[in-house]
Order: sequence, then C-alpha cells, then structure tokens
Amino acid sequence: MPETEDRPNNPLFGPNRLKIGIFGTNGKGSAQTLVPEIFKPTWKNVIDTARIADEAGYEAIVAYARWKGYIQGRVDHPAGIILDPFTYAAGVAQATSHAAIFATSHAPTIHPIAAAKQCATIDIISNGRLVLNVVAGWNKPELEMFGAPLKEHSERYEHLAEWLGIIKRLWTESEELDHEGNFFKIIRGMSMPKPIQRPYPPIMSAGGSQTGRRFACENADICFLLLHSEDPAEWRKQIDAYKRFGREEFGREVQVWTYAPMVQRDTLAEADAYLDYYAVQNEDRDSIDGWIAGNAATAQGMSPETLQKLRLSFAAGGGGTRLVGTAESIAERLHQLSDAGLDGILFTWVDFRDGLARFNRDVMPILEQRGLRQPFRSNQRQFA
Repeated sequence: MPETEDRPNNPLFGPNRLKIGIFGTNGKGSAQTLVPEIFKPTWKNVIDTARIADEAGYEAIVAYARWKGYIQGRVDHPAGIILDPFTYAAGVAQATSHAAIFATSHAPTIHPIAAAKQCATIDIISNGRLVLNVVAGWNKPELEMFGAPLKEHSERYEHLAEWLGIIKRLWTESEELDHEGNFFKIIRGMSMPKPIQRPYPPIMSAGGSQTGRRFACENADICFLLLHSEDPAEWRKQIDAYKRFGREEFGREVQVWTYAPMVQRDTLAEADAYLDYYAVQNEDRDSIDGWIAGNAATAQGMSPETLQKLRLSFAAGGGGTRLVGTAESIAERLHQLSDAGLDGILFTWVDFRDGLARFNRDVMPILEQRGLRQPFRSNQRQFA
C-alpha cells in the first residue's frame, strides 16, 4: 500500500488552527423540534447553504446516514426524510470548490466494492476533497430493514474493520484481489478508477466506547467525539487522552473533532429564550420518545432530572457541545475548545441560512482576530 500522502486540495490539512464545518443538511439537521423554520432538505436549500459555507472558507460539509426515523410506522416523519449521503456528496462536490465533502456510511448498508467505487467517483468530481465517515451501525430498526440484525458491539467493529480494509485495498491495489474473511468473500475484486487523493481519501470515525476509540485511532484521520463536560480542563483531558492513545498504540497523529448545535443572538437572554422556544416549548415529543425507547438501555434507571436533560440535549441538536450566546461568547468558547486541543468542530442550526449568516458576519471576524482562522477569499483556491 502506498505510504506517501498526497491530498493537496483537501482543506482538512490546511493551516487554520480551528477548522469548522456544517453538519446534517441532507436532512433537517439534528434538532428535534416542530418550529416552522426548521431546515428542510430541498436541493435548493442544500446547495445554497453549501455554497455559503464553501465561499466563507469552511473546511467541511458533512452528510449523515439515516434510513429510518425514530417513530415506528411514521414513514413521513421529517427525522426519516434524508437524502442519500453519497449522492448528496457528489452533487455538493460539483457545486463547491473548497470544502471537504463528507459521505457517511453504515457498513452493513452497502457492500465495500460499491462504496469504494462511489467514493472514488466523488473524489474525482470534487478534485480530491472527499472524506468518508464510517459507522459500525447502531440503529436497530434501520439495520433490520437491510436484513442485517444489530450485531454485538465488538463484532460490529470487527465487521467495520474488514469492510474498510477491503475498501482501502480496492483504492490502492492495481491487481485483482481475492478476499475471504468472517463477513465478506470477494473473488477477483477490483475498482477503477482510483481516487485522486493518495493513498486514499481521509477517513473519519466516531468512537465513544473503548472499542470505538481503538478503531478510530487505528484507522481514521479524524476522530469524532462528544465532549463529556462543560469544563475546559476536562475537555483537554478527554482530547489529550484520545490523541495520546493514537500516538502510543498505533504511532499515528489524529485530528479530534466534535459537533455543536448553535444559537447565536445579540444577547444571552435572547439566545436562551430561542433555545427554550425550539427545544422545550416546541420539542418534537414523538420523535424524542421514539429515540429514547430505541435506546432504552441508555435511559433505564435515570432520574427524572437526568432524563429531562437528555431530552433537552437531543431536542437541541442530538447532543454535542451547545454554543448558545452572543458572537463574543461563542468566539470565546471556540477559543477555549481550540486551546483544549480540538482540531475541528461541526455546526448545526435550526435554520441553517440564518445561522450561517450570523456566524459569518459576527463570529468569523473575531476568530480571525484571535488567530484561530485566516481570512479566506473564495477565488484564492488553486487546483492541481
């Protein structure tokens, strides 16, 4: 397998100390709310928001994979209306010129030969800006649709490792390959053309468990995690532990990214009021109840207070480090996250157009003044 890395057009390896991106515009984002301004994944909305982010110099546009919503029998619920992440990535790649475009795949939902071919095609369309976000699979009703019952936790990662190993071989080997493992049998496999990026497109993986962390640090360039605390000192401990594990166990340097629902207003009181409006007063109760029922083991035994915090976290944006406040307070918190060792952060809003406009106008200049980001001009990008 080639060892030389050649990814000149992928901004994930660019100079900005804190890299940023948008998450979830192939669906309604991550907020579980019934407010009318919730993002809708029309193609116009997808392309408009992608171009706004791209022209502002964001490093990442990330699609998530979702095949079914959280409410049994409600096939028309917005939580299950999601554009296919590979097709989405191809279309967004054609409409942008700077940002890395992330396709997400649950390994049990697509054969590795198909995934390798689709990824190579998107990498060519984007001129070397694809990133593949790999997921072992966790949502039982989704996997059952594919006739792929949810495996035991460690077996899911064994399956994912074999799946990704085949894809990497297909991306890099010039001869036909045979493979017979625990999960796949391939006879004279091949995939042409190859991706532009060498040795292959970057990989992202989220790993909260010990098994997931080991997989991510061994196989991914970007390790995605949810921060467990509101304390910057605890952020540093968690991020340092992840990076140190990759270095000591596998001799690899990895980026660590997280995700943040954002509410930016002129005052903290206004921001708090909007959070309460969409995540409490207008929470999508049916969707949240369905999610909790599907994760009964997580909710079992929780106190009413803890369960309410879980509901608020999910309604606000599916977890993550909430950024709620003014431009100055959000910039300060992002600076703290960067000082804690965080390499990148994905944003999600209830209304992406409004959120992007506020952030780009008010927060981005502060980040540039603080040296977290460099000024960006959309026409400065040079392609090979």
